[in-house]
Amino acid sequence: MSSDFSRRKVEISLEDVSMVFGKKGRQETVLQDITFDVEQNEFVSVLGPSGCGKSTLLRLMADLLQPSKGHITIQKDHPREVRLRRKFGIVFQTPTLFEWRSVRENIELPLEVMGHPRHAYRELVDHLMDTVGLTKFKDYYPWQLSGGMQQRVAIARALSLDPPILFMDEPFSALDEFTKERLQLDLLDMKRKTNKTIVFVTHSISEAVFLSNRIIVLTANPGRVHAIYPVPLGEDRNLQTRESLPFQKLTAAIHHDYKEESDPSEDQLG
Repeated sequence: MSSDFSRRKVEISLEDVSMVFGKKGRQETVLQDITFDVEQNEFVSVLGPSGCGKSTLLRLMADLLQPSKGHITIQKDHPREVRLRRKFGIVFQTPTLFEWRSVRENIELPLEVMGHPRHAYRELVDHLMDTVGLTKFKDYYPWQLSGGMQQRVAIARALSLDPPILFMDEPFSALDEFTKERLQLDLLDMKRKTNKTIVFVTHSISEAVFLSNRIIVLTANPGRVHAIYPVPLGEDRNLQTRESLPFQKLTAAIHHDYKEESDPSEDQLG
């Protein structure tokens, strides 16, 4: 993944976005004056401690919440219009699969809802299962799968309508380190194959550095853009990338920068 996106167009734009919850007298500002762009085909991570508004920000982009102030555009349109056109998919921290549907049937669900005939999308679903490494488990049910495999099903389902944009809200945070590393590699492989625009929420500095073209670091209480880091690691990343000097230097720099900006007692970045 090249860090040079100067010739690509803006896919997502946020301008002075703020989010306030509650009523007068008991209001809490969760996000304040958030401004940044995401380029087409870019992988951008939103990084910050628990409670800084990362997931809220993702939900604003995905039209699941409306901002109290500011503007968000996706493909130069309102997020609602883009959502109605099924131009983005969402993967949450906990995979919301239907227990009575097999792996294949869970992936097929959005296509069924859209009224596509099954014979027309069988090859597509086969391809998606191959992309996420689940071909051998196509007839398994969610309760027969590990947490990591369930998350792969959720990713494949989010890709079933071939959206150009994928929103991911801490999808690997509940998994053990070995499974997490495997799925991170799978995600990078999927990104290379599909060239999606991905916005990825995480509280892990190392995960953000490993996956991203750029990292948006938010402060806590309320969430503001503290810094934006380009990630100069190239496209061919693997487990050895984590041992490289550029990876270690950037990880340390972000951690040090955030420590300098925040109260160390409240820092929950890992």
